[in-house]
Amino acid sequence: MLLPRRARALAVTLFTALLAALVPAAVAHAESRTVQGGRLDWGIKSSFQSYVTGPIAQGSWNLTGGAATVGGSQFRFHSARGSYDPATGAFEAAFSGGVRFTGHRKADGTDELDLTISRPRIVVQGGRGTLYADMASKAKGSGRMTVSSQVPLAALSLGGIDMRGGGSPVSLSGVPATLTSQGAASFAGYYPAGTALDPLSLTVDVVTPRRTPPATAPADPTARPTSEAPTSPTPTASSSQGSAATGALRAAAVDWGVRRTFREYVTGAISQGKWTLAGGAQDGGALFRFPRGTGTYDPKKGTLDASFAGSVRFTGAHLDLTLGKVAVKVSGGTGTLSADVTSEGRTDRAVPLVTFGARGLTPKNGLAVLTEAPATLTEGGAKAFGGMYRAGTAMDPVSLAVTVDVKAQLPALPDLGSEATASAAPSKRATPSASAPAAPAPAASSSSSSSSIGTYLAIGAGVLLVAALAVLTAVRRRRTGDTPSA
Repeated sequence: MLLPRRARALAVTLFTALLAALVPAAVAHAESRTVQGGRLDWGIKSSFQSYVTGPIAQGSWNLTGGAATVGGSQFRFHSARGSYDPATGAFEAAFSGGVRFTGHRKADGTDELDLTISRPRIVVQGGRGTLYADMASKAKGSGRMTVSSQVPLAALSLGGIDMRGGGSPVSLSGVPATLTSQGAASFAGYYPAGTALDPLSLTVDVVTPRRTPPATAPADPTARPTSEAPTSPTPTASSSQGSAATGALRAAAVDWGVRRTFREYVTGAISQGKWTLAGGAQDGGALFRFPRGTGTYDPKKGTLDASFAGSVRFTGAHLDLTLGKVAVKVSGGTGTLSADVTSEGRTDRAVPLVTFGARGLTPKNGLAVLTEAPATLTEGGAKAFGGMYRAGTAMDPVSLAVTVDVKAQLPALPDLGSEATASAAPSKRATPSASAPAAPAPAASSSSSSSSIGTYLAIGAGVLLVAALAVLTAVRRRRTGDTPSA
């Protein structure tokens, strides 16, 4: 019986090793992943937008918190944060930004219609989806203002979508939305529960958690400490303060969206165009960031003369306009933003486009910031836009940031995430109907958690089968006398 025991011991050893290998892998694939960066595009209800800005309400809407517009009727909310479990399909992503609708102006200067929707959050659990949002609305008739946090505003129709097994980015397009009873109450009674809202689309980046590296062996207590100096000395407080005192410009960036209505015109039904960034310029949704500022800055006088990297090109029907080599000069509490303007094959250098108020551009904790300073179009800017806007027209505000301290950091730009790309290997689970929105497909480097675990179990079953056959063969040989004696 000695050899069969060895065979059984071999089988047990293989089984134990198999479990040790499979359990961590299964757990790793079941780990929830972090949603970090992305955007939500949603028009809320396009007919409501038309009503607010139409001849009856004679109102308007304004964006808050860095929200932007897409095309002519969608709002873009940015900087997604949340979690995603590819094993179960559970998904949550909260976005920044908001939109405020006002209308029906009364004789006392107040608005009868006053509704703000901000910080939308998408939650998908068990095949059901809900859109939550912060709501502030004025009731019709009474004028009573109600402010509520994270109201379940809309139910999302996810029929035919399997959220499991997605990679990065996770993308949904054209998801139908329906007003809930709580949403109808927060909507100031303008629509009843069950009203169809605009469909929504989202794209978010998913970050896989890093596995903790194995613990290193403890240091040898008998080892003698080295007398060598460190290779990279840590900056001291005195050196940092010295940089601020001299006014050395360490980093600088200027944020400017040109003009919201111009962006909407470019991407709208008339122009059907787009914008393209180059040279390091960044898209913040409602603004463009021109980084890597170089030049001179005097923190005592609040003066700045700096040029920035990057360019933006607007193209469309009968439109081709490029703004590059952006520069900013601040003196006497007034700032001027200029750029090289290229249109119709001609380039005009250093054209002053807008002026803005710039008082108080002095550093605090190593950072000088000017946030959303109102900007006005200049004569040169009016010519640059081909007479589309007159000199003196209000343009998008200018934001400016300058660091003079090594520890100071520039303000974060709204995070729009990555562009949605088709997967090289579409998910077999994603089988939506023709009318349903497309399901998120896993990235080429990702795989479904359930299918991966199934693969591991299949391999394990094969290993166990081999071990069982080995045991059976040993027993048969023992009984027939083929096996040598001990």
